[in-house]
Order: sequence, then C-alpha cells, then structure tokens
Amino acid sequence: MSTGQSAGNGGRGIEVRHLRAFLAIADEGSVTRAADRLRVTQPVVSRTLAALERHLGVRLVDRSTHHLALTPEGVAFRDRAADAVGAFDAALDPGRARHRPLRLGHAWSAFGPYTTPLLRTWQERHPGTPLELLRIDDRTAGLTRGEVDAALLRGPVGTPGLVTEVLFTEDRVAAVAADGALAARPSLSLADLAGGAVVLNTVSGTTTLDLWPPQDRPAASVTVANTDDWLAAIAAGRGSGVSGASTAGMHPHAGVAYVPLDDAPPLPVLLARRDGPGHPALPRLGALAREIIARDAQGPASGTSR
Repeated sequence: MSTGQSAGNGGRGIEVRHLRAFLAIADEGSVTRAADRLRVTQPVVSRTLAALERHLGVRLVDRSTHHLALTPEGVAFRDRAADAVGAFDAALDPGRARHRPLRLGHAWSAFGPYTTPLLRTWQERHPGTPLELLRIDDRTAGLTRGEVDAALLRGPVGTPGLVTEVLFTEDRVAAVAADGALAARPSLSLADLAGGAVVLNTVSGTTTLDLWPPQDRPAASVTVANTDDWLAAIAAGRGSGVSGASTAGMHPHAGVAYVPLDDAPPLPVLLARRDGPGHPALPRLGALAREIIARDAQGPASGTSR
C-alpha cells in the first residue's frame, strides 16, 4: 500500500511498512527492539523511519536520549498511523483489527478496588482485544507521550489535548511510618502531619504543599519520583504522605500504615484519552468502567465515595 504521493525530495511514496516500523518504535521505545519485533535489521528500521519523517516533513521520534520518545508530532501521528494500519489489516483480514491491544496506563493504584473486576470482565467480553494495564511514572501515565491509548489518572488534569471523565472519587488517607506514634491514631488531620516533613511524589503524584492552608503548611518536604520511593521514604521515617484510599489496597507496605485523613478533600479518579479518534475499543472501555462502578453502587467498595 502506498500513499500515491512522492516525498518532497523525490523519494518513493510511503507504504504500510513505514507505518508499521514507526508504530513498532513507538511501542518498544527502541529501534533495536522494534527491529527484533519486525524481524528485520536495525539499519532497515532506521532508514524506514527516516524516510517517513522526510515524507511528512516533521521529526516523529526524539533520539536525544537512550530511551526513544515520541515528539509531540509523533504522538499526534501515532493514532492516525494505527488507524491506517488497522484499516489496511481489516480490509485484508476483517478479524485481525480486533487483536490490537488496548493499552491502559496508570501512575499508581490503577482503578483502585475496581481494577480486578475491570480486567476480568474485559477478558470475558473482549478476548480478541487484550487490555494491557501499564504502570508509567508520569503525570499522565504515558498518555501525552503516546505510550498508552487511555489512562486512569487522579486529581485535576489540565494537560492540553486530553479528554477526561470523572469515574468516581475516593477519600484521602495519611501514610505514616508503621512504627511511629501517628500509626496508632484512629484518624488524622492535615495539621497532624504538618508537624513533620511530608514526602511528595513530584513526578506522578497529586499531593502538593497547597493541600495545606498557607498558615499550616509543613515546614519541610522530601521529594521523590515514583510510588516505590515514596513508600520507602515513609517507611524509613523521613516524613509522612497523603494519597488516595486506593493506595492502601493497591500498594501495601510492611513499614507503612494508612490512616484515614479527616479534613482533606476527596480525590477524583479520571479516565483520560487524547482528543481524537484513538483506539476503536475506547468507548467500550469507558462503558465497562462505568458499569462496574454502578454494579458496586449498592455495596460501595472500600475507600470510595460517590
């Protein structure tokens, strides 16, 4: 399949193989792994990508780091390329398009107590379209970089180009050292935590010092880049933390106790996607997520409120 147009430098037209090479690089984050996946050599993949970029007149992949990342133009092009390849495959084999995985990102806690029901029900109803749950330490869980098709996010998200839907809200909890005095309390307030340092995940977390009133903010903070380091710092007694109630169930830690937090606002849990056509199964994902929450309405899952 060719676009029927020649590149501006007089080269050949673009074919489906160019799109497949780009999508493999986007998925694998590596030219070498993309070549292994496509069963061709690394130079072939590099030349194919370069030809596609010349034809489009834009840089699709940022090669400045060891782990290749899509440029903003690459993120925008990925969905169009996937749709084009999917349409081509469907024309030749109508059943093949259904097998493209639906990648669902999250930075921490996924869908909370609904995670397992979502994955199991999806598998039962849509066995031909794998649902891949991917943890990516990024504020949009890889969505803006084109690494996933949709993402489960927490807290307000103002990133341009994203469409979000609030699925449910969950109470916040304090995370404190299990052997500390605060762990024995039945509940805590923000003021109780302000007496010591707080641990903030500044990469993918939602808690900032703005959660506290200006006159009662903690005097010190410890910054980390992911949930694992956040838990380790709290367990080591370097400070306390604040998170959504789902974290207690999804990220248990022997050195961390989760205690209800009385005066913190609830945390919204969002389903986000890029503004555009996207993966054809996205509407079914949103519908199933809403169905599972509604199914639980008569017996609320732990840590959630509606």
